[in-house]
Amino acid sequence: MNSRSLSPENSASRGQRFLVVIIVAAVCLVAGIIISSNLDLTTKSVAQDPVDPDSFLAYPVVNVGGDLESPFVAVVENAQQAVVHISARTKLEDLPWWHHGPSYSTSAGSGFFFRDDGYILTNNHVIEGSQQINVTTASGYQYEARLVGADPLTDLAVIKIEPEEQITVIPFGDSEAIKVGSWAIAIGNPFPEQGLFRSVTVGVVSAKGRSNLNFGRRETPTYQDYIQTDASINLGNSGGPLLNIRGECIGVNAAISSPTGGSVGIGFAIPINLARTVVPDLIATGKVSRGWLGVILGNLTEQEARRQGLDAMRGVKIDSVFANSPAERAGIKAGDIILSVDNHPVDNISQLSVAVSQLRAGQPYPVEIVRNGKRMTLKTVIGDRDSFLASMDGSTEGDASGNLEVKSWLGMELVTFTEAVAQALAVERIDGVYVRRVARGGPADRSSISMGTVIVQVNNKSVSSIEDIDRISRELPVKERVALIVVEPDGTVARKVIRP
Repeated sequence: MNSRSLSPENSASRGQRFLVVIIVAAVCLVAGIIISSNLDLTTKSVAQDPVDPDSFLAYPVVNVGGDLESPFVAVVENAQQAVVHISARTKLEDLPWWHHGPSYSTSAGSGFFFRDDGYILTNNHVIEGSQQINVTTASGYQYEARLVGADPLTDLAVIKIEPEEQITVIPFGDSEAIKVGSWAIAIGNPFPEQGLFRSVTVGVVSAKGRSNLNFGRRETPTYQDYIQTDASINLGNSGGPLLNIRGECIGVNAAISSPTGGSVGIGFAIPINLARTVVPDLIATGKVSRGWLGVILGNLTEQEARRQGLDAMRGVKIDSVFANSPAERAGIKAGDIILSVDNHPVDNISQLSVAVSQLRAGQPYPVEIVRNGKRMTLKTVIGDRDSFLASMDGSTEGDASGNLEVKSWLGMELVTFTEAVAQALAVERIDGVYVRRVARGGPADRSSISMGTVIVQVNNKSVSSIEDIDRISRELPVKERVALIVVEPDGTVARKVIRP
């Protein structure tokens, strides 16, 4: 029988091969564990922090008791309680002769408490012309409010209730400090007939300093410096707060731009810093005192900006200066370009008008100008706009011959702006028709036309005398709205629409 025997050499060789197999298997096992557990044993991975899951969230979050929560929740929980629903009842005029008894219309909007003793900030157009104002708070309680004061030129109003409950207020923030792209939170009462009270929408600040806007209402505000936002704003949101991420009010929601009448992401809010200058006057006297510089403003051209050595199209050119005005006394001259007022840059006519209107009469303020390429700062003691307008009233009682023809139209007393009238007023004459008086509550007054305004166009037709006004007015259909181009007392060129 054949037999096979193992030599010592063969036995050692087999032992070595077995050891190699064991080592290879161990290496494969370790590699498999590393791959299956997704480990990274490089020096770099050991030094890294664990991945933060919040970094993948589209919106910021805060940790509340271990749960992740939107930061808007804390803002809204407080601010929502301060927002009210406003219903304003207005008596209808010009009813047919056969209509017996008074008839009323009701408008609705929003507002919010800014003082815990019942003061509410809202839009003028929400309560304008109303005989009764009703307020519904977050608790569901209803109050009749009184009008404290209204300002059509900024579209702001303050009303007040006598609260029987604890009031939550929204603090004012700093609208100048906000940046484009910052969070914006709007709260209001859209479509109140559907009961959508205290609705919250969120977006960003889309732009700042929007002006020269016409919202199609019977009264477009004169002083415009709007914050634009894409936070959804709809009918009924007017007067509600626009908040920052800290829950401070940075604006009062006022209008939208839309081809459909609904929100398309272009909404406008009045900056709260503008409201800061208006609200104290409304509470104290019911009306607003405004600064007056005494200049007629013009548009800065690219050619003029280059000639004056400006690095951008920023600033406002002075076309002319009123005699004995604050501007003249400070040394401001026609042709100067105003760059800043009270250390606040002004890029255009609207910004300058708003800036001057917020200054206090009798106080000196620095006005930076450029003249013939040289920059200088002039101390200017600002005048009072109302006093200036009052000085104009009655000073056009007669021209050089003692006779002055006056025409009454749409709640205005008009005279031809002759050289004699200009001299009597100590102002520079321009072609147009001078508004000598405005009837309180009349069509012109409702369209923010004030005494001292000069009308230069009516329905795109130039006017230089009251005869022109008379001719154009006779051609107008009954109750047709009238579009005017005017030079206002502060020198601003504006478009006004009057509905008879």
